[in-house]
Amino acid sequence: MSERTWIEQAKAAAEKMAAPGVSSVDELRSRSGLAFLRAILDGELPSPPIGRTLNFVPIEVEKGRVVFQGTPQPEFYNPIGSIHGGWAAALLDSCMGCAVHSTLEAGQGYTTIELKLNYVRALLPGSGPVRAEGRVIHAGRQVATAEGRLIGHDGRMYAHGSTTCLVFSR
Repeated sequence: MSERTWIEQAKAAAEKMAAPGVSSVDELRSRSGLAFLRAILDGELPSPPIGRTLNFVPIEVEKGRVVFQGTPQPEFYNPIGSIHGGWAAALLDSCMGCAVHSTLEAGQGYTTIELKLNYVRALLPGSGPVRAEGRVIHAGRQVATAEGRLIGHDGRMYAHGSTTCLVFSR
C-alpha cells in the first residue's frame, strides 16, 4: 500500500474519533474489551490521550488483533538523529496490549507485566508512517500473551516483540 493511502487512512480514522480523554470505570466494566475498543474507534468514547501525544491512532480492531498507525515526528528524535526506541516501544506495547484487551469479557482488565522488543532497523527522519499490528498468542483466565510487528508502508520491518499481560477482574 502506498504511503499516501496510509496517511489518508490514518486521517480518516482520527477524524472519526472523539476528543482525547479517559473513560470511566463504569464504561470499562460495562463492555467487553472488543466493544470498548470499537467504541473508541467509532468515536463513542474518548480517544486515548497518549495517541495525540505520540501521534498514533487505532486503524483496525477485531478480536485478538489490533492495528495502530503512527508517523514519527521531530520531537521523537534521540541525540543521534534517529527516532527514539521508546516511541516504537509505546506503539508496540499499545497494539499488543489492546489485542489482549479485545479478548476480555466485560468486567475484566489487564496490565502489561513483561514487554520484550527487538529492533531490527532504525526509524529515521523521513521513514514515513508505520503500523504496529498486535495479535494474541494465548488468552487465558489470568495470563495472556501477544506478539507485535512494526512495519513501514513499504513492507520493511522496524521492530517486533511480545508481551505478557496479567488479566484480572475489575
